[in-house]
Amino acid sequence: MSSFRRIATPLASAMRRAASSRRQYSSINCTHYNICFLRHGQSTWNRDNRFIGWTDTPLTEDGVLEARVAGRMLQSSGMLFDEAHTSLLRRCIRTTNLVLMEMGQEYIPVTKHWRLNERSYGDLVGLNKKEVVKIHGADQVKRWRRSYDEPPPPMNEEHDHHPKLDPRYRLMLDEIPKSESLKCTRARSKIYWDDVIAPGLRSGKTLLVVGHENNLRSLIMRLEGIAPEDIINLNLPRAVPLAYRLDKDLKPLPREDGKLDEATGMLRGTWLGGDEAVQEILERDHKQVYDTSIDRNLEADADRDKWRRWTEMAIGEPEDESAKEHSRSHVHRNLNLNGQLKEEDRIECNNFPY
Repeated sequence: MSSFRRIATPLASAMRRAASSRRQYSSINCTHYNICFLRHGQSTWNRDNRFIGWTDTPLTEDGVLEARVAGRMLQSSGMLFDEAHTSLLRRCIRTTNLVLMEMGQEYIPVTKHWRLNERSYGDLVGLNKKEVVKIHGADQVKRWRRSYDEPPPPMNEEHDHHPKLDPRYRLMLDEIPKSESLKCTRARSKIYWDDVIAPGLRSGKTLLVVGHENNLRSLIMRLEGIAPEDIINLNLPRAVPLAYRLDKDLKPLPREDGKLDEATGMLRGTWLGGDEAVQEILERDHKQVYDTSIDRNLEADADRDKWRRWTEMAIGEPEDESAKEHSRSHVHRNLNLNGQLKEEDRIECNNFPY
């Protein structure tokens, strides 16, 4: 299988599944308690393989496309949201806006809060992940990134990317963490869950939470009851919706197949892009960080350009005229009114390696 097939097939498969899926997620469905988690699209430092933390990196053009594809998946699923919740960081805020735009649900309230920010990566912020692996070893970097209670080295007060330099935090300087483990991140996300998310769910609202990998891991850890020693094995892909139906006690209901997801082997939520696609994305992400035998950047090589061109053709421009400048993706609409590719583009897509 070519590297292009490995990168592009998950997105293509996810889009095909989303387009043909039944309308099975809705605030008026069989349970009153529904929540969907979504990690933001690719940001500039995701592309560059750098530790990000609270640094406010914007979406790339690929990240815009990833967010729009996620919106199409959710629109096809039929899920109707009453509220959205996200962080203070623009990679999440813009992902939220793009998703709701694709769904035609821009009207719902969106709440932003620092307790949904990514974990602080301390003094690692700005460093290339693979270079850090070469210096400290894969095991140490994995513990810094994914363990429950081992934080990275604390951020120096003179760090170029210290959050205290950002005006959005000017009224909470004493609460800015120097570094965070997942345990620390879970402590602050727990407050937001208890005070905001849980009451919203209990009132019957269907919620969308657009977040960052570690912040979402902390929420999902609590929801699923994942043990501290096991959470190191949970990774989340960008821009693939993870939908949960909950019981009245806000515990996950079983998936339709009665099994845990195949992508991580840990979750009762449903990946709207499909388990196989998520598994392939996670394998790529692992190689991007830990496989030092791979010199090229898997987020920015020629295969990614092929993925981008196909995705632009497949999803077209946003429906809202005002979104054209906002998305800056410079793509052309290639879908007819029924959401199918036009005949002239279908020929080219038939040559795509599904």
